[in-house]
Amino acid sequence: MADIAVMGYGTVGSGVVKVLETNKSLIGRRAGQEIFVKYVLDLRDFPGDPIEKKITHRFEDILEDASISVVVEVMGGLKPAYDFTRRALEAGKSVCTSNKELVATHGQELIEIAKKNNVNYLFEASCGGGIPIIRPLNSSLTAEDIDEISGILNGTTNYILTEMSEKGSDFETALKEAQELGYAERNPEADVEGYDACRKIAILSSLAFGRTVRYEDVYTEGITKITPLDIAYAKKMDMVIKLVASGFKTGEGGTKYNCLVSPFMIGFSHPLSRVNGVFNAVFVHGNTLGDSMFYGSGAGSLPTASAVVGDVVDCVRHLGKTITIIWDSEKLVLSDIKTVSRSFFLRVPSKDLDRAKELFPVKEVIRLDSSSDEVGIVTDVISEEAFERAANSLGTVISRIRIAI
Repeated sequence: MADIAVMGYGTVGSGVVKVLETNKSLIGRRAGQEIFVKYVLDLRDFPGDPIEKKITHRFEDILEDASISVVVEVMGGLKPAYDFTRRALEAGKSVCTSNKELVATHGQELIEIAKKNNVNYLFEASCGGGIPIIRPLNSSLTAEDIDEISGILNGTTNYILTEMSEKGSDFETALKEAQELGYAERNPEADVEGYDACRKIAILSSLAFGRTVRYEDVYTEGITKITPLDIAYAKKMDMVIKLVASGFKTGEGGTKYNCLVSPFMIGFSHPLSRVNGVFNAVFVHGNTLGDSMFYGSGAGSLPTASAVVGDVVDCVRHLGKTITIIWDSEKLVLSDIKTVSRSFFLRVPSKDLDRAKELFPVKEVIRLDSSSDEVGIVTDVISEEAFERAANSLGTVISRIRIAI
């Protein structure tokens, strides 16, 4: 029997305990032995809960118990999660986590500590909830030279944009509904400003490209400026607007790299265009495989817990062995986003159309209504820097959205 501890008994932690209990027999067979939750660390007590007698308020109870071989960290944040994780690894205990902030900030360091102590630090649930993507990057796709990894990595923003598209809601109305349904936090800043997706794409890009991508270096925009008129233009163009997080190679021969999080207009030929509601998806392009996509529930108690428990099973299977994860400490230097070229959609006052045609390489002009006092413009491929320069010269750009190439 493998004894484990769960640190944090919130949404995900309680889900981990429930998955382990619900699929107890199946998980035991697949792990090679029964998995038993011996401790649950939390600041609170849970009278009447089945885990009531397993609650401890002292991390040292877990650290000093030699029988604990795997620790589940689902506390969130950096403090005390980083300190507890590091000490557990140094004590010879594997750690599984869903904590994207911790993985994005200290993931490579913690992998190295795990390796030195012949244990594992696994984090499948940190990117995309229940979607299996970390494990494929470390195993199934290891033969690929990956030149792009992109995804819809935040269920809250995807739900909001889906509601705006399907129901004509404005941003504030869709956000309020998401909060009422439990899809968005009371303070939704991390989601709607793109910070959550930023950390996730930093992790995925680090694994895809083998070197450390610092999330602080990732250009990030959220969805707070998207309006019903932007949605209407997208529909007229047979496109949808999605918050896309992307890591990709650029430059001649793919020798440079870039990462960004931003709203994009996407045509329906792209598989990410049909990912709706709170679902997430990760799109990967490899030099010999071509396109592949991983799709599923991107958040929620049980989907995320399922991914965590999958890591627990892997750790139990590999007791005394370290699973190889290629994530070098060398920083991956990202190119300035201004050097990246793509098409753009912009809205300008109708009176400034002729001037806009002089400044931008205009590919198409879109009008929602002949009587409208504004028009939409689709540009040919242009660098971010050139677009910004032209927009500043025009001075009357109402909105700008990137178009997925």
